[in-house]
Amino acid sequence: MLFFVGTIASMDKSSLRAKYKTKRQALTDDLIEQKSLEIANQLLPLSIWSYTRFHLFLSSTKEREINTAYILTLLFGKDKEVVVPKMEKESQLTHFLLTDNTPIHINSFGIPEPKNGIPVDPSLLEVVFVPLLAFDSKGNRIGYGKGFYDRFLTQCTEDCIKIGLSFFPPESNLIDIEPTDVRLDYCVTPEKIYQFF
Repeated sequence: MLFFVGTIASMDKSSLRAKYKTKRQALTDDLIEQKSLEIANQLLPLSIWSYTRFHLFLSSTKEREINTAYILTLLFGKDKEVVVPKMEKESQLTHFLLTDNTPIHINSFGIPEPKNGIPVDPSLLEVVFVPLLAFDSKGNRIGYGKGFYDRFLTQCTEDCIKIGLSFFPPESNLIDIEPTDVRLDYCVTPEKIYQFF
């Protein structure tokens, strides 16, 4: 079921980052796994499965992120091409096709990423799953503050579908946004799909 939401006030990003990092730390490992599986299952009714090329972040256990292994299994089960990011200097991401031969290592931030592989230009991506700490009723998101995804998403086409993944429902207050921030099309939680267009 899709939900359309709206509200008025606003809240600064640093306060929200602290709030949601604390909320994540309070989740047990079992609850993270359960909620991650529920999020993957929530994706099934979305109108995205006719697309071929999906971008998916690999989860950081250090940051207690959603376990995207469930989504990865879903994508491979549907014979989709999966592209994964690699963090570079200057807050830039490069992107590689994930295959059986793609070498994966843990970077200095504790995030699994490809060492190298078959590069994919962002303009070729059709669906991007976006990591976040929090989101609001307008589809604005808060990440970790480094700007990796905001820079990356501006390189995608306007038609590219941007799907946030969150353990928690939207903030009741609007998030302070900047001109460089890119809104989501959807955000998926364990309970609901939120749509922003």
